[in-house]
Amino acid sequence: MSDLSTLQQSAYRIRRYALRMGEVQGQGYIGQALGWADVLAVAYKHAMAYEPADPQWEGRDRFLLSHGHYAIAFYAALIEAGIVPEEELETYGSDDSRLPMSGMATYTPGMEMSGGSLGQGLSIAVGMALGLRLKNSHAVVYNSMSDGELDEGSTWEAAMGAAHHRLSNLICLVDINNQQADGPSGKIMGFEPLADKWAAFGWHVQRVNGNDLPAVVAAFDAARALAEDKPRVILFDTLMGKGVPFLETRDKNHFIRVDPPEWQQAIAHVDSTQTEGAL
Repeated sequence: MSDLSTLQQSAYRIRRYALRMGEVQGQGYIGQALGWADVLAVAYKHAMAYEPADPQWEGRDRFLLSHGHYAIAFYAALIEAGIVPEEELETYGSDDSRLPMSGMATYTPGMEMSGGSLGQGLSIAVGMALGLRLKNSHAVVYNSMSDGELDEGSTWEAAMGAAHHRLSNLICLVDINNQQADGPSGKIMGFEPLADKWAAFGWHVQRVNGNDLPAVVAAFDAARALAEDKPRVILFDTLMGKGVPFLETRDKNHFIRVDPPEWQQAIAHVDSTQTEGAL
């Protein structure tokens, strides 16, 4: 468990690692990575049980990256967690790299599922949670997913199944950045009132600002401490590009454009912000 200052530093490094990988390839889903960094920092440096030297440790909590295109963010978190060496970020997206541009469990230590075909993570998480319960394991399964995946029927089938089986060892983390491939998520397929929908399916629901670290910590703690015998979901409202002002205000789409000189500009900005915070 880490204090707030330590978590702020972790979120900063996750953003910086992601930006460095983006510069390596000149592309990547960096808007999502910057927006989701605070949640990943809390997951890996505050909430989860794992062994960095043994990613397959049986007692570990499982973190499923259902939205496989967030891989650049997830690799940054794995580096911060000590599961992947920092020097490997220079191989991001290259042939024979353990860090392909979309998450693949066969390549990357700490990657529990191969994502990319959206809407599958929660179903896999339900199966894992059931299996762990049969083993009398205390491990928790986290499913990280995007708001675009709320359009998928498989997501809601899994949500219904998780409630039916009273999977108290399952926590779903939903990134609500209101952006998917074809446009604003709420306009492609309206999903509000979202908290009410999850509650109607039998889940314990929280909705918080995903870029407010104290709120994120409190939500994780409440989900883990809940005594009720039901699955938990945390809905995180996030800002794509968070932490880099010129990306926060750039016209939003699924894949934010970053021009070659801007990678270093973005890194310099997050560095300066971290320096100011330390003064």
